[in-house]
Amino acid sequence: MGDPVRTEDGRLLVAEEWGDPSGAPVVLLHGTPGTRLGTLLPGLAARHPGFRFLSYDRPGYGESRRVPGRRVADAARDAAAVADAFGIERFAVVGRSGGGPHALACAALLPDRVRAAAVLVGLAPPDAAGLDWYAGMTPFNVREYGLARAHLDGSDPGGLERDLAARAAVLRRNPERLLDDLRAGLSPHDLPVVEDSRVRTVLLRTYREALRVSHHGWLDDCLALAGPWGFDVASVAAPVLLWHGLDDAFSPVAHTRWLAGRIPGAEPLLVPDAGHFAAQLALPDVLRWLDGQGAGR
Repeated sequence: MGDPVRTEDGRLLVAEEWGDPSGAPVVLLHGTPGTRLGTLLPGLAARHPGFRFLSYDRPGYGESRRVPGRRVADAARDAAAVADAFGIERFAVVGRSGGGPHALACAALLPDRVRAAAVLVGLAPPDAAGLDWYAGMTPFNVREYGLARAHLDGSDPGGLERDLAARAAVLRRNPERLLDDLRAGLSPHDLPVVEDSRVRTVLLRTYREALRVSHHGWLDDCLALAGPWGFDVASVAAPVLLWHGLDDAFSPVAHTRWLAGRIPGAEPLLVPDAGHFAAQLALPDVLRWLDGQGAGR
């Protein structure tokens, strides 16, 4: 089940640790939907002995207790609770896809604890001035986030919940259906990635665990990402790497370009011939970057 962590308000979070106990701590923030089980490919921790990896299931996923109405900003509180439980004071954060905004929240709101942040195929805030938020985005995500906004503005408060509850019921029986649903939006460069046995095993494992108990983590993630995040990305002072495949249709690269123009000193790394799921293979590059920032020692 992983390691139970109790927050100050008594909630349960499920966390897990991998790698070198004396290594540089890195907290990994999973995607949407997802869990801690989707953050590391098999064997990666062993190949990077200088790092200690931590991850946890956001509220509502797996056994982590749901927090209705949670915001992206709330990830800072939970990441700090996990770090405290493992006796860690300062750490780096790495967030992929839906975990990217949550990694930025940690960097913005825990400035004395977060040494560096990496965001892989992340999203910009929904109120990003001058950004056409949906431009270039696959219809799968346009629909999902459209339903989230309709929930938040009251025009269709039950639509997203009905949609995700029905989909989660199917995916509990067969998590491969989610990969099938996503396939129409994959770039040609993504197809071999999701067919890679290591990546596919990790994705199916995390989807299964994410939805095993309920669809609430998925629901609350969508609402959090589509609503006010609760912090200003321009307040991030730690070093930030923004990694993005140029052929990503799930999180369009324009989002990373927008973030690069707002986060002081952020380093964009825009990768040709790479789509959304190429981020599953990018962690070694991120770890080298962390070493260069002094966050890997």
